[in-house]
Amino acid sequence: MTVRKLPPDWTDLPDQELLPLRLADLPLRIEGTVLEGRIKQLQAELEARELRFPAHFYISHEWFTPDGTVSMAVPFYLTHPRLERLEKAQMLEVEGGDHDWCMRILRHEAGHVIDNEYRLRLRRRRRSIFGPSTLPYPEFYDPRPYSKSFVQHLDPWYAQAHPDEDFAETFAVWLTPESDWRGRYADWPALAKIEYMDELMRGLRGQEPLVTSTAEIDPLRSLRYSLAHHYRGRRRHHGLDHPEYYDRDLRRLFSDAPEYANNMTAAQFLGKMRQPARRLVASWTGIYQYTIDRVFENMIVRCKELKLRLAVPEERARHEFTVLLTVQTMNYLHSGRHRVAM
Repeated sequence: MTVRKLPPDWTDLPDQELLPLRLADLPLRIEGTVLEGRIKQLQAELEARELRFPAHFYISHEWFTPDGTVSMAVPFYLTHPRLERLEKAQMLEVEGGDHDWCMRILRHEAGHVIDNEYRLRLRRRRRSIFGPSTLPYPEFYDPRPYSKSFVQHLDPWYAQAHPDEDFAETFAVWLTPESDWRGRYADWPALAKIEYMDELMRGLRGQEPLVTSTAEIDPLRSLRYSLAHHYRGRRRHHGLDHPEYYDRDLRRLFSDAPEYANNMTAAQFLGKMRQPARRLVASWTGIYQYTIDRVFENMIVRCKELKLRLAVPEERARHEFTVLLTVQTMNYLHSGRHRVAM
């Protein structure tokens, strides 16, 4: 796809004409956006805890905190409604698009900034409680869904991805106003981590930061590839890369037997429930909707190949298929292929 020069009316372009534009050419800023207000809310929450937070916010391709800095990268699509719509069209959801979700991410990234700011990962007790930051950062991880040794914040198991993510997730739970973490985690081993965080943060009140670097990694102005290239990479990251076979489970709800020849096709039925089921399973599992949709698409294709039709009442099929989709998503997760967020 040929990269296009940014036209003056770029916000009015349809998606296919917007995608060839380079990220570096997008005239974006945080000031004056809804994101600015959410950042101010985060800063107010930190000030209420008497924590000094000289964070430097800048626009990049995704959420992240560069190591050894007090900088925080925020994704470009949250700085313009037109780019939010493109994100939704390309990825089926907008990570951090609503207020509560955005605040959860900001609090998590603030945990990384605080960790950098005071070089907390060098503290012996921090390492003994959360594990060493020097552990290799995995591309995939195999979570334990029923473990109570980790808090649940961004998604149910992200704290299990790496010791630094465990620290950031625990910090976010501690920082969240009115979170009642003592009650929520009363009988969990994870409570000891939050209590340590509470003690640690109280000890940092008013202290001068040890790190003040505002270096930027991958700022928007340096990203000289197109939106199309960006989204191809993201879809590969969150998609499925191995085949799954669902025949036995699908045949519990659908059939190619002659007596069902006049019934709705399985593909039509699944098409009707695709969006609500995808959202529901995403809320249960914490998996990207895009990944779940790839599982869904594989099932629809298989139903077409097998020429299946609805063989049970619709209400039963809706309920049982949602369970099936959840199980298949969890199988994918337990295969050790649950990706660390990109």
